[in-house]
Amino acid sequence: MLEQISALGLWTLTFLVLAALVAGWIDAVVGGGGLIQLPALLIALPDDTPPPSILGTNKLSSVAGTITATLTYLTKVKVHWGTVLPLVITAYLGSSLGAWLAQFVPKELFTPIVLIALVGVGIYTWRKPSLGMVSAVKHSGFAHLWRTGAIGLGIGCYDGILGPGTGSFFVILLVALLGYGFLEATAKAKLANLTTNVAALVVFGVSGHLLIGLGLLMALANLTGGFIGARMAVSLGNSFVRKVFLVVVGALIIKLTWDLVAPLLLG
Repeated sequence: MLEQISALGLWTLTFLVLAALVAGWIDAVVGGGGLIQLPALLIALPDDTPPPSILGTNKLSSVAGTITATLTYLTKVKVHWGTVLPLVITAYLGSSLGAWLAQFVPKELFTPIVLIALVGVGIYTWRKPSLGMVSAVKHSGFAHLWRTGAIGLGIGCYDGILGPGTGSFFVILLVALLGYGFLEATAKAKLANLTTNVAALVVFGVSGHLLIGLGLLMALANLTGGFIGARMAVSLGNSFVRKVFLVVVGALIIKLTWDLVAPLLLG
């Protein structure tokens, strides 16, 4: 493991550790740390690094930060387990289904769809400044249960197929459809996202696609960022989380737009 780390060089390691730290902070507050960490790995690692090894190492780092953020939220934010359990179970099933469907569905079809959805989410959230500022849970009984299950299954499936913005989609649907405040929604989204990440990490680990030394080093930084981010979110409340949410959604829109137009401009 030490040979694996030292082969990258000090500046490369510093860059990846800082990227993991920032990604952990963003993920803990609202989700979307993959915007930082995965591109950093793609840039910094040698060109001959197998893509599954990059994805697996990214998951190894992310899971550490997500666990820390989740535990912090669980100690500070009241969690409605009647929502969490169906959300987590269906998210796992959805992620597994999405990973299976990924081999049949061309991913280029998803980018424009997701981009349109993110623009809609951003405009919707921006135009409703009171959205998610307080928790006023909608629906009860089976009506609450099936909506929660649908969110978990749908976003979990999306995460298995594509992935960018999974945490943000979890948050906004829990806020808009079920009436949770941004802080409570983020706590529940962390649990669901942790489930999908662990499922993916197991697959990468079993298949041997992990750069363990680098992954553990980045995991420590991601864990630190996750701890700081979760505590800040709990301390500063719904308004702070909403602002970070809008910034992350904006960054996702820019990234996906670039993914669409870059081949046209550079090709």
